[in-house]
Amino acid sequence: MPSVTAPHSVILGTGAYAPDKILTNGELERLVDTSDAWITERTGIRERRIAGDDQASSDMALHAAQRALQAAGLTAKDLDMIIVGTVTPDLPMPACAAILQQKLGAGPIPSFDISAACAGFIYAMSIADQFIRSGAQKHVLIVGVELLSRILNWKDRTTCVLFGDGAGAAVLGPAKEDGSGILSTKLYTDSSLVGSLCIPGGGSKEPLTAESLANARGKVHMAGQDIFKVAVKNLTSASRSALEQAELPASAVRWVVPHQANLRIIAQVAARLDIPLERFVLNIERYGNTSSASIPIALDEGLRDGRIQKGDTVLMCALGAGVSWGSALVRV
Repeated sequence: MPSVTAPHSVILGTGAYAPDKILTNGELERLVDTSDAWITERTGIRERRIAGDDQASSDMALHAAQRALQAAGLTAKDLDMIIVGTVTPDLPMPACAAILQQKLGAGPIPSFDISAACAGFIYAMSIADQFIRSGAQKHVLIVGVELLSRILNWKDRTTCVLFGDGAGAAVLGPAKEDGSGILSTKLYTDSSLVGSLCIPGGGSKEPLTAESLANARGKVHMAGQDIFKVAVKNLTSASRSALEQAELPASAVRWVVPHQANLRIIAQVAARLDIPLERFVLNIERYGNTSSASIPIALDEGLRDGRIQKGDTVLMCALGAGVSWGSALVRV
């Protein structure tokens, strides 16, 4: 095997959470002009989870974080930093991470959000890796959490059928001497497609008014074909770049944990990477697109059900609004 630079940080434990309420494609047929067959054929999604009225993003993040800490054999007091990837924080300010810190009972540690949409967990992992690599921090909690059902236009069948709510988390710490850990991460943003996936209203550029609320300007807007085309190309190239940085061939990858956005996108990425789809951890049919939560939820599933074994090399890749995308290569 080619030489690889020793990893500096390792995933110590993972956790995930999904709300109890299930919204099926059949139920969506009664809300918008769509069908179970249409959604399944074009996306691979059959159902998604919807948060309860009494739940906020920090509540879902708390469940996932507690499971990750338990798996890592640590407590909140052992954490040195919390990073949350989300576009649906509890409040415009402060950060969802600050609210999560309080709910966890962590100390006065740096806690902040990043907004990279579906790529948020990959961004958080790369940032955490740098802090651990530098020696500035030892244990970093990273979370991807989205309560997307609150920012969807439930009359827009092109978007409301795609997304679901959920949270996933991981605790990172210093790498051991067994070769496990984060081998490489690659991050990118191309702002030329900002308008293809965005929430146009609600910020300083376009404060919400009664008229803009009526026109759903505070909800997700997406040009699906634009995102589909760039997703296949960029996820493939970012994955190859992560492999090149680690000096590993695609054949060294045991599992791919992709962002669960669209099964057709994932299938095309698999074909271009020449990695069989059977080696992709997929749960899109049960959860839909949970944005920044999708990779950590799938990663946690793969680890807990035994598919992903100690020593396996795992490739992760995601693309979201910005458009921002990235990849990570990890030996668990």
